[in-house]
Amino acid sequence: MTATIADRLAAAEPATPRDLATLLDRLAAMDPAARLLPAAEGSSVSGGVRGVTNDSRTVVPGSLFVAVPGLHADGHGFVDRAVAAGAAVVIVERPVGELRVPQVVVGSARRALAEAAAWWYGDPSREIGVIGITGTDGKTTSSFLAAAALAAAGLRPGLVGTVATQIGGIREANPEHSTTPEAPQLQRALRAMADAGDQAAIIETTSHGLALDRVAAIGYDVALFTNLSHEHLDLHGTFEAYRDAKRSLFDRLAVGPDNPRKPGVAWPRTGIVNVDDASGPVFEAATRAAGASLLRFGTRADADVRLVDATDDGGHLVVAYRAAGAEQHVRLRLAGRFNAYNALGVVAIGVALGLDAAAVRAGLESAEPVPGRMERIARGQPFGVVIDYAHSPASLSLVLEELAPTAAARGGGLIAVFGSAGERDREKRPMMGRLAARHARVVIATDEDPRAEDPAAIVGEIASGARAAVIGGSPEVILEIPDRRAAIREAMARARPGDVVLLAGKGHENSILYADRAEPWDERAEAIAALADLGFEDAAGG
Repeated sequence: MTATIADRLAAAEPATPRDLATLLDRLAAMDPAARLLPAAEGSSVSGGVRGVTNDSRTVVPGSLFVAVPGLHADGHGFVDRAVAAGAAVVIVERPVGELRVPQVVVGSARRALAEAAAWWYGDPSREIGVIGITGTDGKTTSSFLAAAALAAAGLRPGLVGTVATQIGGIREANPEHSTTPEAPQLQRALRAMADAGDQAAIIETTSHGLALDRVAAIGYDVALFTNLSHEHLDLHGTFEAYRDAKRSLFDRLAVGPDNPRKPGVAWPRTGIVNVDDASGPVFEAATRAAGASLLRFGTRADADVRLVDATDDGGHLVVAYRAAGAEQHVRLRLAGRFNAYNALGVVAIGVALGLDAAAVRAGLESAEPVPGRMERIARGQPFGVVIDYAHSPASLSLVLEELAPTAAARGGGLIAVFGSAGERDREKRPMMGRLAARHARVVIATDEDPRAEDPAAIVGEIASGARAAVIGGSPEVILEIPDRRAAIREAMARARPGDVVLLAGKGHENSILYADRAEPWDERAEAIAALADLGFEDAAGG
């Protein structure tokens, strides 16, 4: 029987309990103010710890439960439930009454959760090389390209990211709306990779994962910065705080108690930075401060990996670049000239690790397109249909700028269908509306993940931005259709020969999140169904 990711993860779970005393020593080193409160009934964790979790629903007898204050719920309110389920010890930021199990009081439960998870799974990140990829956009495509390049160069990679998880040569879709999982899930995945013989772990490392300490106990060897733009200010408050959260990945490259040298990993600590991005100097400075090597990519003459040209060759992206004193080129199975930067970042990873350049190019050329990233749907219709995950102003702008000229060259215009997530950064909604209005003939604002917000209010904010940007009757139409299925059908019905219909924001995701439910969703299937309703069902058509 073929193994699955679930099988790999189950096998990674330690079979024997661990002595709590060793964790207490580790927590004390992390937080000198940490203290142990004995159980009210004088019991101790004599049988050892048998698991680590911050979810009371997953507690088993002998578990260590960490009470993490969250955005919507405080784990301290679930301590009694965890103890009733068999938790042998709890970690808290404030004592929770008198319990029949010991309490460890710490300053940061989130940081303690990361340390406890790494301790429980035996610090797997110290056994394999770890590459962290961060930035507003491009993380997933860069991760897929990096996995292909490393594999071609003879290094078996694991992967944790937005679209997929890969462990021991098995890749499966990620069903969650989360890129960087909580520390216990992430450390378990790393342990599974190490046990399966993976030599490298590629981790899409988000600002949430960094700011919320999900990756606090991971030993990074290489950090890659793709770009930075307006996003996630709902969590960080300011652009500078968002940038600094991303930058902290590069701070973690420093050799020290939190990230010691790895006896079995000879990789040089390296920061890889997109020098064409305005925030590039911040990441360069962080790399130098960490004592790591610096590699830069972009169009500048002083870039270590310099972009020379990027052209679309019949659905493939041909990237010419200069590295190691020689001009080279690679033909990618990707659309979108902006993906040249993702490819160059991966070339720089190869340079940093001393990998064979020809093997890296071969890996890049073999990499499959990422689901939901500039994905074309052709069913014989006389207009183009493209699905993309673009859900930030910068990523939407890049896709619009790529597709609008394509539509114009075909004698048509652009129809943009997109939304903006509820309970997230509200400032970007009118910004995205304005961007779409500058490029599209038709703008349709629709649901992305409204969560507990009013869907009509969200699309109204997007549409208001679009209406404020109308110049000379363009766009022709601005519609507010919260029902995404109806919005897609309206877009297809309005499409003329030569047009390009862009469906942005959902990409690969398999659900739309509302206040009371997660509605199953498949953007590709919905696009195909809408085309079929119009009589277009020829999969060989263009």
